[in-house]
Amino acid sequence: MDETAPRRPGDQLRPVPAHPEDDPTTEELLVRVAKGDERAFEQVYERLAGPILGLVRRVVRDGAQSEEVAQEVLVELWRTAPRYAPDRGSALNWALTLAHRRAVDRVRSARASTEREVKATFEASRSRPFDEVAESVNSRWERQQVRRCLGHLTELQRESVLLAYYQGYTYREVAEVLSTPQGTVKTRLRDGLIRLRDCLGVTA
Repeated sequence: MDETAPRRPGDQLRPVPAHPEDDPTTEELLVRVAKGDERAFEQVYERLAGPILGLVRRVVRDGAQSEEVAQEVLVELWRTAPRYAPDRGSALNWALTLAHRRAVDRVRSARASTEREVKATFEASRSRPFDEVAESVNSRWERQQVRRCLGHLTELQRESVLLAYYQGYTYREVAEVLSTPQGTVKTRLRDGLIRLRDCLGVTA
């Protein structure tokens, strides 16, 4: 073959293979982030922000709070990148684990805040004239009774009941928040409601 033969037009259009460093994996980028590489973090942000927000939305369900939690997770990724070990799993799974933990914490925090508000409202009502609270005192008393009886449930029963009946979560969503099989959630809900009924003295 003649080494001096001219190249065909198509030959010169063939792309030169890219150097592996031109398109690093997310795992490699996180290793760079651990060393303080801000450019690498920008790339990690672009790749993981969407999946993180999607997972958080499924758990938290509130749009504004979901965005806040997602931002917190991304900040945590930057701060804790040195803890990431590529040999223990993908960067995506690690990030989603952090996201799920943060989302569940936000749900539990919101639930605790609601309980504190109910308690504060009940306490404040004691100082008001009788005619202002007469119509609502019975329902508030029932809430206090329910809260007392909730304290007799197991943690999984209590969290399942609160999420399903106080915050309107479906069985699937409760299972997702608590990282528990859906069948187990249904069983715990049933058992928890039976114990609540017995504690409150409700007859079938």
